[in-house]
Amino acid sequence: MLRLILLLLGLLTLIGLVWHIGPARILEAVAGLGPTALLVILLPSLLMYLLEAFGWRLTLRRHATGIPFWRLFAIRTAGEVVNMTTPTAYVGGEPLKAYLLKPHGVPIVEGLASVVTAKTTMTIAQVLFILLGIGLAFGLIGSSGSSGSPGGSNATTLAAVVSVGLLLFGTSLFVMAQRLGLFMGALSALRWFRVRIPYLEAREHKLQDLDRTILNFYARDRLAFLLSIGVFFLGWLAEALEVYAILYYLGGPAVDPLVAVSIGGLSVFIKGGTFFIPGSLGAQEGGNLLLLVAFGYAELTGITFALVRRIRELVWIVIGLLCLAALDGWAGRKAPVPEDAAKET
Repeated sequence: MLRLILLLLGLLTLIGLVWHIGPARILEAVAGLGPTALLVILLPSLLMYLLEAFGWRLTLRRHATGIPFWRLFAIRTAGEVVNMTTPTAYVGGEPLKAYLLKPHGVPIVEGLASVVTAKTTMTIAQVLFILLGIGLAFGLIGSSGSSGSPGGSNATTLAAVVSVGLLLFGTSLFVMAQRLGLFMGALSALRWFRVRIPYLEAREHKLQDLDRTILNFYARDRLAFLLSIGVFFLGWLAEALEVYAILYYLGGPAVDPLVAVSIGGLSVFIKGGTFFIPGSLGAQEGGNLLLLVAFGYAELTGITFALVRRIRELVWIVIGLLCLAALDGWAGRKAPVPEDAAKET
């Protein structure tokens, strides 16, 4: 119920922003981009998805060579569409990715371990990208003299420091939990609260294997761990390339690459900080609007920028659904029929 209320509030916020700036002006700005510009704007997100698939591949260890890269890319894209379209705080598609690896001979435990470790390296890279964006913002906005009154500047600085502190604390806690045993720790916590889930209780040994596999990755594959972080970081930088392309085609002030990186990092921060709102609807648009205004762009540019990024999300949702349908059909052809499966057991 709460998520429905937040969704409605986000929708009303988005409608209010569009109405305030003018639907006709926004439509004219989007239509003025043209198909060529929209195609160019989509290319950085393709690069980002490719890099993220490669970052995940590095955590698959011995199974990486047994899966064609294009299929791994399709599996990740299918999982991400579930993350984007379901109210699961961008983690609902992760078990699906592990499940879709099974037809390629990847045991579910090792598939889930790769998903968890890839999510970890991706999150660490995301935090580094956000820190870069915040650091650049202080220098760029401060040097342009648009930081506002001293009181407002101090409040903004305090909010940024607190936010960064929470990001670092949350990421460190997530990594530490994995080193101590993330899944068995969760099971022990449920038992401590006298909550018994038969499905998990019956799979305690698999949860132990999962924690052990994750820990082995951190202990024995440190180079792959660091390389995965680096590849994911390049993927986040591709998001800055998308920011640059959108602002370039929207016109206005000349685009500074450092500004694009800063806006990219801060927009990721806004989206991550509003995960509790389905699709970050309204909050993402309002945050991006304020962000671009802070960097000297007009309100029309800010809202058009946000809506163009929404269009990109919709395109990838369609692509993800197509990948999901294709993979489901392929898995169905590979899987044994129920009668044959019963004979095998």
